[in-house]
Amino acid sequence: MQLGFVGLGKMGGNMVHRIHRDSDHQVVAFDFSEEAVEAAEEHGATGASSLEDLVSKLEAPRTVWIMVPAGDPTQSTVDELAGLLEAGDAIVDGGNSKWTDDLRRAEELSGKGIDYVDAGVSGGVWGLEVGYCMMVGGPQPAVDRVAPILDVLAPPESEEWGPGWGHMGETGSGHYVKMVHNGVEYGMMQAYAEGFALFKESEFDLDNEQIAKLWNQGSVVRSWLCELAARAFEAEGNDLAELKGYVNDSGEGRWTVEDAVNKGVPAPAITAALFARFDSRQQGDYAARVLAALRNQFGGHAVERAKK
Repeated sequence: MQLGFVGLGKMGGNMVHRIHRDSDHQVVAFDFSEEAVEAAEEHGATGASSLEDLVSKLEAPRTVWIMVPAGDPTQSTVDELAGLLEAGDAIVDGGNSKWTDDLRRAEELSGKGIDYVDAGVSGGVWGLEVGYCMMVGGPQPAVDRVAPILDVLAPPESEEWGPGWGHMGETGSGHYVKMVHNGVEYGMMQAYAEGFALFKESEFDLDNEQIAKLWNQGSVVRSWLCELAARAFEAEGNDLAELKGYVNDSGEGRWTVEDAVNKGVPAPAITAALFARFDSRQQGDYAARVLAALRNQFGGHAVERAKK
């Protein structure tokens, strides 16, 4: 199968590498970074200098996989491809787009006869070796069309758990499941972070690296995230002294909380984890100052003055 691939960042570049390493599929790859395109070529891909060049190098019916940041970068890429592709072609959005954007894009592209598939991809930089868990949405014929690529990118099918990718349902369902997946990830990460923070302040001389490794030996809280915590403590030291406690969010946690509010579904753990990320960026600093001022006013409690 021939595949166009747009976006060769940390995940996209590795996905192209995995496709060429583990299959006979051929990728035509484009990125605004010439170095990224050259790296893809070294792994067997055919480089393209623009989206127009990429489309010209694909044989009809064409399939183009987009792996760029959600929002304007994805939308502008879809819009440009819509003007270059023809009826019978297909676009796969493998980024972290909001599922409501999928509904609109699919409807717009259907008027041109272009198929649209939304693929939520999880696996990070480790996906090259272990594979990518993919949550896919779209009409069955469109999903069937890209299935040979999904089979290569996904982990091998497990006798216990089944395939490494799944068709979640109609358009938007893939990114919706990935959105909630990332919300759950927020909550899990926050729980681990709070537990290890408590160990750090314990009266016992505890070793977080040792504990994280131990927890992966049959514990009920063992997980890949716990494995990554062990790797982080091993690499950075138990104090993580070289790291700044600033945690960004890329949108999916916010969308998950927003959807929970709209549907009236309680999601306190995910919501608290999202707000903890806001606080890490000192967005709660002014609120904390208000609290200190109020305690001082009503109870005469001491306040700590900032240095001028």
